[in-house]
This record gives sequence, C-alpha cells and structure tokens, in this order.
Amino acid sequence: MSTGYLYEPLPDVSGGARLHLNENSAGCSAAVLSAIRSVTREQIAWYPAYSSATAACARAFGVSPDSVLLTNGLDEGILTVSLALVPRNGEPSDVVVVEPGYGMYGPSARLAGATVRSGEPGPDLSFDLDRVIAAITPATRFVILSNPNNPAGAVIPHESLLALARALPDGAFLFVDEAYADFAGNCAIPAIATVPNLIVGRTFAKAYGLAGIRIGAVFARPDVIARLRGAIAPFSVNVFASVALEAALNDRGYLEWYLHQVRQAKDVLYEGFTRLGLAFWRSDGNFVLVRVGDAPGVRQALSARGIHVRDRSSAPGCEGCIRVTAGLPDDARACITALEEVLCAAPR
Repeated sequence: MSTGYLYEPLPDVSGGARLHLNENSAGCSAAVLSAIRSVTREQIAWYPAYSSATAACARAFGVSPDSVLLTNGLDEGILTVSLALVPRNGEPSDVVVVEPGYGMYGPSARLAGATVRSGEPGPDLSFDLDRVIAAITPATRFVILSNPNNPAGAVIPHESLLALARALPDGAFLFVDEAYADFAGNCAIPAIATVPNLIVGRTFAKAYGLAGIRIGAVFARPDVIARLRGAIAPFSVNVFASVALEAALNDRGYLEWYLHQVRQAKDVLYEGFTRLGLAFWRSDGNFVLVRVGDAPGVRQALSARGIHVRDRSSAPGCEGCIRVTAGLPDDARACITALEEVLCAAPR
C-alpha cells in the first residue's frame, strides 16, 4: 500500500498514448507558450518574484494572497506540509494516510520523521469516515487524503471532510489533496476561512497541462501559510513556472474545452469497458479504474501496442486493476481497441 513503499518514477515513455500518469494529453494552452516566450534575458538572470502569480492564483480561487503558497509541483507542497507539521524534538508523531492514495504521501511523512498509519478504504474503495477516525491517535499531526480519490475517482462529501477536521486532536490538520478537483467541480478551498486546521493542495499538472514545468499551490489560513514558509526553499518555483501559471489561470476557455474532452473520453471508456464485461469505477477525475484480472500482464501487452496505462493492482482494494487516463476521446478509443485485442488473445 502507498503508506509502505518508496515512490519510484515510472520508466520514460516517449511514444504512443500516455494514459498512465493522468497528464493533460492535449498539452498546455497556447497562452502558456506565449507567456514563456515573453520571459526576458534579465528575468532569467534574476531570482524570481511571485507576487503576480500568487495574486492570480488567489483571485482564481477566491482567497487572499497571504493564504497561498506556490510550490514546485504539489509534490513539494506535500513534503513541505510534512516537514512543517511534524516536530523534530523526538515527540511521538504520526500521519494518517487515507487509502488508496498518492504514492508520495507516506514517503514524505516518513522523511519528516513521522510514523505512517493507514486509513483503510471501505467496501468497493469507498471513503469510510469511521475507519479513518479510528486511525487517529493523540500523536497524529495531520491526515492526508485525495479528493477526488485516486485511483477510484470518487468525491468525498464536504460534510465528511468537516467531520474529519473536527475529529482531529488540538494542533493537528486535515490536508486535502485536490489534484483532480477541476474535473469534479468540487473545491474545499473556501472552507479555510472557517476551518482553521484545513490545508488544501492543488496541482496545475492535470487540467492545466503544466506537469513538465512543475507548479502547484497550497492554501490555508495566513498563519498556517507563514508556518509552511519556514519549511520550503525561498526560490523553489522557477520564473517560467510562475509566468506559465498566471497565463494558464487566465485562459478559462482552454480549461473548459479540455474538461469537456475529458468528459467525452470517460464516456468512451465506460462504454468500452461495459461492452467488454469489465468492472470499473465511474470517476470524477481524469481517469478510470478498471479490473482486468492480470493487471501487470495487461499493462505490458497494452504498452507493446503503444497504449501506456498504470498498474494499480498493488494498492489496497485494487487487485487486478489498471488505471487509464481520460484525456482526448481518440486516445480512449485507441485504448479500448487495444484492450479488446489483448483480452481476446489471453488464454481462457
């Protein structure tokens, strides 16, 4: 499970349909490229300033700039929260990771010196509030979860998040990773105004297509953001990421177009999996989890056909499952065609 393994990058894939990392398969907005090209020689030579990009991010999510911390991808945000919230004085500390989840949660918490505890999923990968609360101890520093969930793609009800935040001991936080929230339309960021122990993370790798440039953000009350700044390098976000973020946030038309593509691609996958008699989870993210049986074998066979998917069979409750990114509908159709070939060729 993700609380126990060391996250390792997957092998480089240079060709075919990249449906394994939940990237934006259409690429970034043209406005992003224009903004990057506008960066001057002098700007490259200077240490970057983040006031403009931070203000744009604050406007986009309806908070004040002092409630925003830009990070080098949300990975850095996860590590920063871990380093800032886990004390280094030898006190017993644990972090609860809600399973299944992103593979960087556990390693980041352990690097900060915490013991990692698992909040196991309920039946059929559902969020089980009681099980998560049962994993909390007086030494819990924070609970981390993804919403929508990865890899099942289910949205956790807002009331459950509030109940979880209330159940934490004094001084502990709830960290909600909203990497896929753009596709679901859910957002816990406004709640930071009334929930003092809430931290929300966002990446701009998925819906905005900025995975290669590495930019994310953490949202919390200003006093919490000030605390997090003590655990992050002052210039970890480069100037290209800063201007790219501002351009991407301002191009709402491109974002809405891509969200529509993802919805269409998911419909293609749903129809194909149904026709092939495969069990799958309807998703509020840009991916679909499907049970194929021999997940490693199917992944390898699809890769040989130029369709790259993610084997998630080792995650709790995901035995026999692969995860397929939903991006452009044509890629989804190619995936279904290749999967049908693989399954028909498999010995019975």
